[in-house]
Amino acid sequence: MVSAAALAAGRKVAMTAKVGRGHPLKHRALDVASGVTQSKYPIDAISTYLNGFHMYADDLGRQVEASHFCVHLQHDLHQCVIFDRNAPDARLIGIEYIVSEERFRRLPDDEKRLWHSHHYEVKSGVLAAPGVPDIAEHAYFSDLVHTYGKTFHTWQYDRDDFPYGIPQLMMALTEDGQADQSLIDERDRRIGVSTPRKRQHRADIPTPDVVPGANPWESGRTVQTRLDEMLFRRP
Repeated sequence: MVSAAALAAGRKVAMTAKVGRGHPLKHRALDVASGVTQSKYPIDAISTYLNGFHMYADDLGRQVEASHFCVHLQHDLHQCVIFDRNAPDARLIGIEYIVSEERFRRLPDDEKRLWHSHHYEVKSGVLAAPGVPDIAEHAYFSDLVHTYGKTFHTWQYDRDDFPYGIPQLMMALTEDGQADQSLIDERDRRIGVSTPRKRQHRADIPTPDVVPGANPWESGRTVQTRLDEMLFRRP
């Protein structure tokens, strides 16, 4: 146990040092000390790493890779933080909430317009759980295929190396022919997965009927966030 704790602490110091390059010495010292001594319970509770792709809710041509790190908060609710990649110096680019089909059906119609289905991401093999054995991944995605997600990206990293602008609503792909294949091929090579093989392995997972209201962009009309100026209220 002592050896494991020492190894974990050493790994934490190494990762903190990597992202602390260029920082003043006092800042790096604080980062290293807090990284070893402080408890981060929400971060420690993260149990699942998923890699997939999102598109901007109003633009099929803007697709970006998204590395999800998720907590199964309730039996019908996951919450995920999203980074551009799985690395110590990854950029935090957004959040996603994932709910069961049962909970999604109970949402108001206006709320449903913010959500997307996961049926195609799962069945196509585009969504992956890197490093997880095939049999375990298959069981996990047999449940996930029925879920729905609401995603906002806070960093448009496909355009700027700085988090300019307001959060943007994101959606998921829903059928063949929509994906930027070059993005998928590059992702597969980099993280060591095969989207075609995963698609074949999940062929026996039944494709659910999508609940009306999700994936609103398929109708040709969609929603997206914007800033509105308004009067400030005082009590």
